[in-house]
Order: sequence, then C-alpha cells, then structure tokens
Amino acid sequence: MMNEEREYVFKITLLGDAAVGKTSLISQFVETTFQEDYKPTLGANIIRKDVILDELNAKVRLIVWDLAGQEKYNVVRSLYYQGCVGALLVYDITRASTFENIESKWLNDFKKYVKKEGVYLLIGNKSDLNEQRVIQTSDGDKLAEKIKASKFIETSAKFGENVNSAFKTLVYQILENQ
Repeated sequence: MMNEEREYVFKITLLGDAAVGKTSLISQFVETTFQEDYKPTLGANIIRKDVILDELNAKVRLIVWDLAGQEKYNVVRSLYYQGCVGALLVYDITRASTFENIESKWLNDFKKYVKKEGVYLLIGNKSDLNEQRVIQTSDGDKLAEKIKASKFIETSAKFGENVNSAFKTLVYQILENQ
C-alpha cells in the first residue's frame, strides 16, 4: 500500500534591512533568476512556491512574504507577520549596519509578532562580494548561536549559491518543530 503524500502550507517571511538581497534570494529560489538593478519592495510582495520533499513523501507549499526593509513600513509590518511560521533573517556581508540590525530590530519584530514556535535562520547574503566583506563568517556563526537561529548560511543570490539550501533548511526546521 502506497503512503499518501502529505501536504503542508507554510507562511514564511524574509526579514532584513533594505537592499540586503531579500527579493533577489526569492527570485533565485522561485525562478532561478537575478536582476542587477535594485528596485525596493513596496510594503510586501507575496510569492508562492511548492517544494517537493521526496524523502518525506511530502509537498510543502510555501507562501513567501518579502517584507520591505525601509523604516517607513515599520507601522504596517506587524500586520504581515500573522500566521508566519518561519523566517530568513538576512544581512549583507558588505554592510555592518545590516548585521547589527538583525538582533536589535528584525529578530525583535519576529519574536514580538510570531508564535513562540517560529523558526528562523540567519542568512549572510552577497557572498560573491567577498573582497568587499566587512562581516566575517565567524561573526555570522557567533550571532546565529547567540540569537538561537536554527542555522547560519552564507548565500549569493546573484549566483544561486546556497539559496535552495537555505529555503529547504528552513522548511525542514519548521516540519521538525511542528
């Protein structure tokens, strides 16, 4: 007798300052594309992607919320967290302020508006810009441990490096948590 495929629907979000590469990570994950020109997200962008987990005989429908990182959206952002079960906390390895804001701003928001069971990964994006790096990999590891992130992964949205891995790791962590 064949086991029936299990289906899940998870709402996840990408959090981080403006221009850290949240939209680029989603584009790379969903369409395997990268846009050189930066267009800021206005409010929120919602994207759907189905992930097949053959080894678990499961299909996970991800509803991915790309939240604008600009200050002017702080007031409405809390509404976007409703029903969220996971997040990628994204910083840009070439900009220290984006790293500093992970704990003080983005993780605070996530913990304030999402159920305790919410899962989050720390993502250091733009690993292709290694020669401009100001945040070392070891700093990312330390922060992930400090904030109790499920995992720390460095990605390059431009070249797709570790992008699928980041999203799939988040999915597995959410499933494990449920």
